[in-house]
Amino acid sequence: MRDLSINRDYLVATLRELLATPSPSGMTDAAVALVCQKLDELGIPFELTRRGAIRADLVGSRASPDRAIVSHLDTLGAMVKNFRPNGRLEVVPIGTWSARFAEGARVTVFSDGNRVFRGTILPLKASGHTYNEEIDTQPVDWTNLEVRLDERVHRAEDAMALGINIGDTIAIDTGTEFLDNGFVNSRHLDDKAGVAAMLAAAEAAQRHRISLPLDCHLLFTISEEVGVGASHVLHGDVAEMVSIDNGTIAPGQNTSEYGVTIAMKDSSGPFDWHLTRSLINLCETFSVTYRRDVFRFYRSDAAAALEAGNDIRTALLCFALDSSHGYERTHLDSLESLARLLALYMQSAPLFERDAEALGPIGDLPHQEIGREAAE
Repeated sequence: MRDLSINRDYLVATLRELLATPSPSGMTDAAVALVCQKLDELGIPFELTRRGAIRADLVGSRASPDRAIVSHLDTLGAMVKNFRPNGRLEVVPIGTWSARFAEGARVTVFSDGNRVFRGTILPLKASGHTYNEEIDTQPVDWTNLEVRLDERVHRAEDAMALGINIGDTIAIDTGTEFLDNGFVNSRHLDDKAGVAAMLAAAEAAQRHRISLPLDCHLLFTISEEVGVGASHVLHGDVAEMVSIDNGTIAPGQNTSEYGVTIAMKDSSGPFDWHLTRSLINLCETFSVTYRRDVFRFYRSDAAAALEAGNDIRTALLCFALDSSHGYERTHLDSLESLARLLALYMQSAPLFERDAEALGPIGDLPHQEIGREAAE
């Protein structure tokens, strides 16, 4: 195994392109096309599922059972719920995020026929000169928000005449800023930063011409933010899957702000004991900065995969993220640490081939019983 050098320039350029490509859940085609282009440039074969998720293949010396790494391309967003009498748009969220973080956001409304309109999400009482202290006492709730279109609209009929429809998707501007000291501020780092780290790990594996012990599927899902995620994208012979998502920087959390975080448990339950500790061992063996953490109000692609009935071992690796599902911040050191660990994981022996002492009581079982659904 080799600790591969991660091309930070590639990682940053990829993240910039992803953040510049709107992809709220339900409208992910442009981001899917971008990642397909990146995979093609790396010479990595891929296919699309019926729903439009990506399944790419890093070919190893063994085809089955194999492993997968998954991240999601979809982000939070909003949708037109109705027209207000003054021509402004009533909105509902896509995904779960606070109306507090929506206030003041610049947005693009995507309508039929490739028509786009710019606007701003505002509270119903937005002017202190009109409402005085009521601007601070109105409830924080999506029913108290509206989109002010940058068009000459004064009635609901004016907005409809533009071609805007109920159900149109609203993408939230990212406000991206890359700083020289490595910090990145932006909306939608969840999970585009994870996608960028995953592609950077794949780029390193291709650049160094690494021989993998078994096939590694790179999965890019398109509906994680609405709970579907990796429920439909797996091959039946995948025995172990590592999900990539954000680790929250907050009081009471143990997430590493400049390294990778290995989740031990989230709201769906503990992650696989053996797979998680094999990732910890890789960090300690190759001096990858890491921490363990537990998340109370959190689920990832791994939960969706298990709930869909897949008989697989799962783990969750996280990059650092402050103010998750708001105006987020991460650091390139954390993304690079994550990419390094992913490149090491791609090269590691499959769990069912580890020695009995390392695996404990499951070490004596045939590998078919440890996770090979296709054994029958």
